[in-house]
Amino acid sequence: MPAAAAEKVTIVAFGDSLTQGYGLAEADGFVPQLQAWLAANGAPDVVLVNAGVSGDTTAGGLARIDWTLGEDVDGVIVALGGNDLLRGLFPEDSRANLDGILAAVTGRGLPVMLVGLPAPKNYGPEFEAAFAAMYPELAEKYGAVFYANFLAGISKGGLPDLALMQADATHPGAEGVARIVADMGPKVLELVARARQ
Repeated sequence: MPAAAAEKVTIVAFGDSLTQGYGLAEADGFVPQLQAWLAANGAPDVVLVNAGVSGDTTAGGLARIDWTLGEDVDGVIVALGGNDLLRGLFPEDSRANLDGILAAVTGRGLPVMLVGLPAPKNYGPEFEAAFAAMYPELAEKYGAVFYANFLAGISKGGLPDLALMQADATHPGAEGVARIVADMGPKVLELVARARQ
């Protein structure tokens, strides 16, 4: 057991600008801050790989998932869908793309964590219902560790605290990322535990 515990666990953070760290100094981004949080909370052996691409949609993610899954990958955090929302893409298309991504990950025998976003109200009730159902249903289908809202750690009443956001009101600032990481961290530890098995 001690030898196994010393082995590195490589987790790919697969997402868009929220994952990539848009608008922040590199050390303040989601992946570096999560790496530091994991090291301080019992998982210093975890290596996080930043596979966040600003502007990426679920379709873009599906197109690049296969070549992202190298031989050294032990688990994957999937956090996509925000740009689909911004573009008003059909939830059924986003769902199909996420389904394909999760199928690719689990098809390699890798544990996966799915990070969702809250359903918007501005596209109408049918869109909202379809989007709201997408993440939890896919998480259940693939047995994924599930974290319902990437921005939960900085949200009040379902909306992000603008004081913790950058000027664009879309991306969190450094302190916002720190709170997101602290809230999401325990779920990432669940993924790490599965990756060690």
